[in-house]
Parts: sequence; structure tokens; C-alpha cells
Amino acid sequence: MKKFNYVPWVVGLSIAINLIVVALLFLPKVDGDLGFNIKLLPLLNAVLNSFTFVFLLAALFMIIRKNVKWHKRFIFAAFTSTALFLVSYLTYHSMAESTSFGGEGIIAGIYYFILITHIVLAALIVPLALLTLFRGLAMKVDKHRKIARWTMPIWLYVSLTGVIVYLMISPYY
Repeated sequence: MKKFNYVPWVVGLSIAINLIVVALLFLPKVDGDLGFNIKLLPLLNAVLNSFTFVFLLAALFMIIRKNVKWHKRFIFAAFTSTALFLVSYLTYHSMAESTSFGGEGIIAGIYYFILITHIVLAALIVPLALLTLFRGLAMKVDKHRKIARWTMPIWLYVSLTGVIVYLMISPYY
């Protein structure tokens, strides 16, 4: 049986997802009544990021305890909540204008530091998470462990800072 080459999938999905996110910056936004309050989507995004964070912590706890079965389940849960987040995020940013942060002084500096590191690492986590997942599924345990040591803390940071960014900007929606 021929081995599945997951690298083209990782590269293709990583490029596609990141290009779609960047393209949303340039698309015209929807005017008029949408039939629902679109301002609820950032809250949903924060909730989904919170779920991802908790699922990742649980997955980490399970693999430290050598419980591979539950580690996989929590990783799949993290991917599910992240995928739902991505759909919600893309929906919101395809329809709504960007919200400006209204804070000043040191809090603005802190906000922008968190936001910029969050954005850069969010783009990076897409290929890292996919590569780590496929290596685990292919039972390439040594390669999986090597990359997971980088993927897990970065993904935890991205999911946590997504919630922090929401909490900091939510008064300005």
C-alpha cells in the first residue's frame, strides 16, 4: 500500500487559510441589516479560543500521563474548536469593518504587542499544527514529538492571546 503524502496538504491548507485571512482585509464589507447581530461573533470567537486552550491543556496532560487515546481525542477537539473559530472569524471579518482599539498609553502598547505576536504566531501555527497532527496520525512518533514541543506552546499562546485580545478590545465594539 502506498504511503499517504500529507506534506502537500499541509502546505496547501496553510497557504489557502492564510491567504483567505489576508484577503479579507481588502474585501468590501456588508452594509445593511444581516438578520442577526454580527457583533456576537467576536464573543463566539473568544469562547471557541477558550475551548481550544482547555482542550490543548487536557491533551498535554493526557500525553504526559502516557494516555495516547485521550490525547488524540483532546487534540481532535482542539482542531474542531479551532475550525469552528476559523469559520466564525472569517464570517465576521468578511462582513464587519475592523474595530479600532481605543485605549491609550501603556495599555495600548501592551494591547498591540499581544495583538501583533498573536497574528504572527496564528499564521505560523497553521502549518505547525497540521504537520504535527499528520505526523501523529502517521505514527511518526519521534518526528511528532520534536515538532509538538514547538507547536503546543505556540498554539496555547495563540488561543489564550485570542481571548485576551477580545477582552481588551470588546469595550470598543
